[in-house]
Amino acid sequence: MRAKTSLTPPVSAPRPAGLRLASALCVALTLTLAGCNSPNDVTGSIDPAAHAPSTQAAARLYVHEWGRRYVADPNDVSVAMNYAAALHATKRYAQAVAVLEKVAIRHSANKEILGAYGKALAADGRLQEAARVLANSHTPARPNWTILSAQGNVADLLGDHASAQNFYLAALRIVPGKSSVLSNLGLSYALSKHLRKAERTLRQAAADPHADPRVRQNLALVLALRGKFAQAEALDRQDVSPAQAAANIAAIRKMIAQSNTWEQIQQQQPGKPVGGRQSPT
Repeated sequence: MRAKTSLTPPVSAPRPAGLRLASALCVALTLTLAGCNSPNDVTGSIDPAAHAPSTQAAARLYVHEWGRRYVADPNDVSVAMNYAAALHATKRYAQAVAVLEKVAIRHSANKEILGAYGKALAADGRLQEAARVLANSHTPARPNWTILSAQGNVADLLGDHASAQNFYLAALRIVPGKSSVLSNLGLSYALSKHLRKAERTLRQAAADPHADPRVRQNLALVLALRGKFAQAEALDRQDVSPAQAAANIAAIRKMIAQSNTWEQIQQQQPGKPVGGRQSPT
């Protein structure tokens, strides 16, 4: 969801091989939390795509308009929610949190508002707080799949991949085959080094004709981590230029080359030969 909290050490600092393996996946997951994969599915009530214009210039005007209305009447829930959506669309996550926090205090029993507030906290990198708020924003009797998916995102970023996968699977019981949730689940499998399972899940997500391009990019990432570089580059070319696709795959190759990543992957992939930078079969 956001670029506020660093998930990896500075570039100049030495990083363990396992962290090198996870870093690109964490970037993909972070983008998912920010609403890049599928804003409707990740941000729910504060979904900027549901309200805000697509261009940044128009989004800034949108912020100005809803900000003006919010100043005039900060107690109007609808205005506050739309203003938070506008702030989110322009990546002003801390401000979105501040707006929604005031609304949530006044309407502490409103599950929709709590859900929006929890997702905003996650987008701002306040993961522990987000986990607590999201847990109270729906009930077992009336589960909300967007909340479940957001809870999975937060759990993954906190390193609890088993819990994250349970959240995603619960969401999929409500919305079977939902590409964005499948994409999140696939990334979670990859973060826990179950790359074959990740590939299978992401292929299912990417098969949806309505899947966001970033679902395919996530699949390309996992294909590259499995050593299927040609397939990964061909898939990436569907959404970016050939030069950018080549650069993306080259970066992943470099990440693998600089660590014992393949050895670590093979330990989690029974029956797979260890081959350094060789493509697994």
